[in-house]
Amino acid sequence: MQTVPVGIVGASGYSGIEASRILASHPQVELKMLGSEKWAGETAARKVGLPGSAGKVKYAPQDQIAQLARECAVVLLATPADGSLKLAPILLSLGVKVIDLSGAFRLKDAAAYGKHYGFEHTHASLISEAFYGLPELARAPKGTRLIANPGCYPTAAALALAPLIEAGVVEGPFIVDAASGVTGAGRKATEDMSFAEIDEDFKAYKVLRHQHQPEIAQTLGRPVTFTAHLLPCKRGILATCYARLAKQADFKAALMHKYANEPFVEVLDSPDHVALKNVVGTNNCQVAVATDGETVIAISAIDNLVKGAAGQAVQNLNLIMGWPETAGLDALRGFHP
Repeated sequence: MQTVPVGIVGASGYSGIEASRILASHPQVELKMLGSEKWAGETAARKVGLPGSAGKVKYAPQDQIAQLARECAVVLLATPADGSLKLAPILLSLGVKVIDLSGAFRLKDAAAYGKHYGFEHTHASLISEAFYGLPELARAPKGTRLIANPGCYPTAAALALAPLIEAGVVEGPFIVDAASGVTGAGRKATEDMSFAEIDEDFKAYKVLRHQHQPEIAQTLGRPVTFTAHLLPCKRGILATCYARLAKQADFKAALMHKYANEPFVEVLDSPDHVALKNVVGTNNCQVAVATDGETVIAISAIDNLVKGAAGQAVQNLNLIMGWPETAGLDALRGFHP
């Protein structure tokens, strides 16, 4: 089978490592380039145990990225948003397709980046071009040049609420309380992220100032109150989403109708059955809904590093290359027990 050369920049971060592992076993991908200043000169076999030819790839420093990217058809950017903002235009000018795992091109209002990401957006034309790639809600056409890969919290929230909003069975106010494992914060060696601080604790963070709040609102087309929480575990997101009843309906049927042919979404009978252990390590999302006749609660679970980042990026890669959507993802297995 003919393979396509693909690269990853930011390959030593958690999302970059996850993408590397998935693509190393992807039947239609040749992992051609891995960019990491921290691991420059090391092999992928030594650092993350990649098998075969992928394991022989050496991590490249930043000053070699543009040259090496010329050999790639697609590059995944697992970089901070300001880094993606600089790199994406360069890669696109070389004729390389870009799947950006950061938030650099997710928000459609360029003026919002100062408040939510701390920088002035200098490529407004790319914002309008970027396809927001949450496949279960909108699939990128084959040949798309720039994918804005959704954030982890927005993915979990949108997969729970969007079908109910679309069916007209819920109304605001919409509230999303979601909790993520610590890998969602990246590989930062800070006191707040140390084992002694995280273990046996549970807390909210970035209250009323999280950068994913406007993305969730944009994706749902509704105002949303969002609060993120930090779980004392490595990975996974559980999102509890609240809405008001708009009209009596079969809520599970609304979810089933939306996701009947979706390979990565499982609709369960009860929110009580949705659990991180069922999805961690996979590109799957579990979702379920309950109502007491006034309040509607939809709960979803995903792996923040897979469906919330690298797995969804590979799902988008498959779509823009015209490959089977499940390629490289259907063999992923959970970690429990």
